[in-house]
Amino acid sequence: MTHYAYSAVSGSGRMISGGLDAESIDQANKTLGERGLSPVTLREEKSKAATQPVNGTASRIPYGTVTAEELILFTKQLATMLRAGIPMLRVFDVLESQSENPKLKAICADISLSIRGGSTLNRALRRHPKVFSPLYCSMVMAGETGGALPQVLQRLIYVISHEHKVKTEVRSVMQYPILVLACLIAAFILLVVYVVPKFAAVYLRSEIALPWPTRACMFMSDLLRHQAGWLVGGLLLLVLGYVAAMRTERGRYVRDYVLLHTPLIGPLMIKAALSRFSSIFAILQATGVGILDSLTLLTRTIGNTALSRELHNVQAELEAGRGIARPLSNAKYFTPLFINMVAVGEEAGNLDEMLNEVSLHYDAEVEFATRRLTTAMGPILIVCLAAMVGFFALAVYLPMWDLARIVSSNP
Repeated sequence: MTHYAYSAVSGSGRMISGGLDAESIDQANKTLGERGLSPVTLREEKSKAATQPVNGTASRIPYGTVTAEELILFTKQLATMLRAGIPMLRVFDVLESQSENPKLKAICADISLSIRGGSTLNRALRRHPKVFSPLYCSMVMAGETGGALPQVLQRLIYVISHEHKVKTEVRSVMQYPILVLACLIAAFILLVVYVVPKFAAVYLRSEIALPWPTRACMFMSDLLRHQAGWLVGGLLLLVLGYVAAMRTERGRYVRDYVLLHTPLIGPLMIKAALSRFSSIFAILQATGVGILDSLTLLTRTIGNTALSRELHNVQAELEAGRGIARPLSNAKYFTPLFINMVAVGEEAGNLDEMLNEVSLHYDAEVEFATRRLTTAMGPILIVCLAAMVGFFALAVYLPMWDLARIVSSNP
C-alpha cells in the first residue's frame, strides 16, 4: 500500500488537500472520483515519512496499554474540542495535559510534534498502530478529506463503544465456564494423583480383576506421577505450536473456521461479526468512502480470517460490476436477512441507513444469543461434573463391591 498526497476540487468547487493509501496511482484516482473529487495534483509519498520517528520522539513512547475506555474518552474529547473550533495543535496540547495514562500522554505529544512538522492527523495516528487501528486512521482520513472530522469522530466513538460492549459481553459469558472448567481439571488431578493411588494399593494386593474405570484411573495416576515432566514438555510444545500457527494466515483461518462452526459459540460469533460489519460499513458509506475501499478496510478490521476470505471473494465480484447484494449472497456466513436488507438499501440508494438497521438488529441478536449461551452453559457444566464424579465413583467402588463379595464368601 502506497501513500499519495493530492489536491483536488470538490463538487462545490472548493480546493481540498489531503492524503490517501492505494495500491496504485490509478486506484488513487479512482478512489478520488468515487468521493466526488477531481484531482489537480497527485503524487506518491515515501511510506517512511509516515512511520519513522520525528526527532526520535516515537522511540520514547513508554511501554503500557491504552484501554478501550481511555481511547473512547480521548476520541470524545478530540471531537468536542474540534467541534468548538479549537485549533488542532491546541487540542493536542490540552489532551496531553489532561491524560492520566503516560503512554497516551506521550502519544499526544508525538502527534502534536508530527502535525507541527506538516503531517496530517491520520498519518500522525498511523505512527501508533497498537493504539489506533487501521479503521480508526482510515475514518479520520475520510473526515479530513471531506472536511467533516468532528462528525466522523462522533461516529467513530459509536464504533469503538459498540465493539467494546460486544467484546465485554462475550468475555463475561466465557468467564464462568472457564472458571468451572479450571476447577474441574484441578479436582481431577487431585483425585488421580492423591486419592486413586491409596485405593489402588489395596486393590493390587487383593489380586482381584479390576474393572476398566479403575484401570483407567490407575494408568492416569501413574502417568501424572511418574511422567509429569514429559506431559509438561508436551503441553509446552503444543502451546508453542499454537502460537506459531497463529502467526500464519492458514493457522488463524483454521482456528476461526472451527470456532464459527462450533455449536452455541459459532452463531454468537457470526452475529457479532455481522453487527460489527454493518455498523462500520454504514459509517464508511455515510462518510463518502467507496464500496471497494470500504470492503478493503473491513477485510483488515473484521477480526476473523474466515470472514476476511469471504470478503476477498466479494471484492473480486464487485470489481466485475455485480453490485454488493449479489456477491454477498454467494458468500458464507451472511444471512438472508442481511443480504435482503443490503439489496433493498442498494436499490433505494440509502445503503447506510439499511446497514444501521441491520446493525441494531444484530446487536439485539447478540444480546439474546449471549443470554442463551449463558443459560446453556449451566446444564452442560453440571453434566460434565456428574460424569466426572460418576467415573471416579465407579473406579473406586466397583472393586470394593468385588472385595466385599470375596470376604462374604470366605468367612
